[in-house]
Amino acid sequence: MEMPVPNSAIIARKARVVERLQSVLPADAVIFDTHETRAYECDALTAYKCAPLVAVLPNSTQEVSDVLRICHEEGVPVVPRGSGTSLAGGALPTADCVILGVARMNDVIETDYDNRFIRVQTGRTNLSVTGAVEEHGFFYAPDPSSQLACAIAGNIAMNSGGAHCLKYGVTTNNLMGVTMVMMDGEVIEIGGAHLDAGGLDLLGVICGSEGQLGVVTEATLRILHKPEGARPVLIGFDDNEVAGACVSDIIKAGVLPVAIEFMDRPCIEATEAFAKAGYPMCEALLIIEVEGSDAEIDHQLALISDIARRHDPVELRQSKSAEESAKIWLGRKSAFGAMGQINDYMCLDGTIPVSSLPHVLKRISEMSDEYGLKVGNVFHAGDGNMHPLILYDANKPGDLELCEAFGAEILKLCVEVGGCLTGEHGVGIEKRDLMHVQYTPVDLDAQMLVKDVFDPAWLLNPAKVFPLDASESRRAVTLAAE
Repeated sequence: MEMPVPNSAIIARKARVVERLQSVLPADAVIFDTHETRAYECDALTAYKCAPLVAVLPNSTQEVSDVLRICHEEGVPVVPRGSGTSLAGGALPTADCVILGVARMNDVIETDYDNRFIRVQTGRTNLSVTGAVEEHGFFYAPDPSSQLACAIAGNIAMNSGGAHCLKYGVTTNNLMGVTMVMMDGEVIEIGGAHLDAGGLDLLGVICGSEGQLGVVTEATLRILHKPEGARPVLIGFDDNEVAGACVSDIIKAGVLPVAIEFMDRPCIEATEAFAKAGYPMCEALLIIEVEGSDAEIDHQLALISDIARRHDPVELRQSKSAEESAKIWLGRKSAFGAMGQINDYMCLDGTIPVSSLPHVLKRISEMSDEYGLKVGNVFHAGDGNMHPLILYDANKPGDLELCEAFGAEILKLCVEVGGCLTGEHGVGIEKRDLMHVQYTPVDLDAQMLVKDVFDPAWLLNPAKVFPLDASESRRAVTLAAE
């Protein structure tokens, strides 16, 4: 039986780690006061909290390297953190860890408009990447709902998408290269400012790895020319399943909008009260945006409208101005905040085949009745990335556990119909013990073997992604071998 570590030993260990970190970082970049470290005790999955041992805020790749080298030598786990907007507990600390935040690393390093790329430090926020290039007629395509706050570091860790990913893809489709620091402090370069790197697709391994393999400090991102124009259309329906069938028919017809967003009545009502976007009060709402020249836009919207009319919409309204378009998108971008004013909620992100939308929406409604918890649906319908918001009362005993059980059933349903557990939020702690639903033991072992190569001591972002019993067993083996 393992004996508990005396408090005096913990205090001494913390003091030694703090002293070493202070030797390589500015004084204000090492946060160890117990009151101040509480600011890092959770991310946007606020149901779980744990204050870290220490938090550090480096300014450069070299400082990140120094921090990781020290933590590696001391055997201290490290949890990388971008802006803390993870909805899956991806940046949740452990009590013995160092939180490594990249928020101060937000510089633009290089911009090349001829070759259409920008190189940034990964603490830079998603929206500010577009802000750095838009006056030259360019933009960065991935646009998570949290883009005003979320960092490129987190986008890479979770392979984030957004409303416009239907046409432009998610982060992995717009990431060209990274500078990454390994757990022992070694700095490596993967990919770069060119179409494709030779050899193994290590960039594909890194993007979406949730901080399990290294800390990405710099990123080369693809930037695109802004389209000539864009215009959304609002389509309201009396039934969720009918709206889902409309989405499926649009995709089957070969039309490729830049975005297809779905909201149901609970989200419509909450968002309208919050943002006053002028949404119709109906059971389901689609926001479909197309882009191109005026002629292209008119042609695409005509095709979409024809398909929508076959499903008897209660409203079909095309935007007629830039102001109206901005208002439509303001409503959608405000949906999560608007729902948060109603109640506590858990936001899922299972992904399904578009053809399964009607069936899955029906089953979610049935499960809502079974569990006695309301659900608001707002999601990227074009690529089947679901975002059910399960409402619960955090102050009511047992409600969180009921919500988690309900969420697990929804995610199992996603896998059952041929989808997957996560589209862009990541696994984190939220879905780690559901990984066996999607993957066999052999699959999971293969994934953990990759982690063994990059992080042999299993010090990076502990207790995430892999089922807890499996990851703890792996960690125990490495400790025994030391």
